[in-house]
Amino acid sequence: MNPQTATEFDQVIARCRALFVKKAHDYGTAWRILRTASLTDQIFIKASRIRSIEEKGTQKIADDLSGEFVGMVNYCLMALIQLELGSTTTNTSLPAEQAIVLYDKEVAHTKQLMLDKNHDYGEAWRDMRIASFTDLILMKLLRIKQIEENAGKTLVSEGIDANYRDILNYAVFALIKSGYTV
Repeated sequence: MNPQTATEFDQVIARCRALFVKKAHDYGTAWRILRTASLTDQIFIKASRIRSIEEKGTQKIADDLSGEFVGMVNYCLMALIQLELGSTTTNTSLPAEQAIVLYDKEVAHTKQLMLDKNHDYGEAWRDMRIASFTDLILMKLLRIKQIEENAGKTLVSEGIDANYRDILNYAVFALIKSGYTV
């Protein structure tokens, strides 16, 4: 395994985390009201926008697409936190410090998964195109939507959390490949 991968992962996550912390300051944890299906849809919107721009070769809103991948990383982490805590309509207030602790916990779990998979797959992702990450993210989102339609039950497949972790890692890989680590 490339020893640089863990460092690059940490650099990308540090930038995503910094944005998460700033938004927690500005908005609090209003996202706690969202059900995981709504978070799935937010990630879907971001991935769909990227694919649309990739296919058209042009965009009308002149912002860096890396922001969409950053959004996917943070929405995946929010979804993983929601899976652990459950969504709420009555007590949406989660102290920012606690949200950050939960964020870091989910990052650590997901990073270990990435390292384990990179060991087994030989870092094949480094030879992939960013557009392939977009497609894989969309496929994982469709899987999550189906699992959500099945009330979270699967017969032989990984659960919703595993799919969010894969999406998070694909988004990080896309950010690494696009030079977001610098």
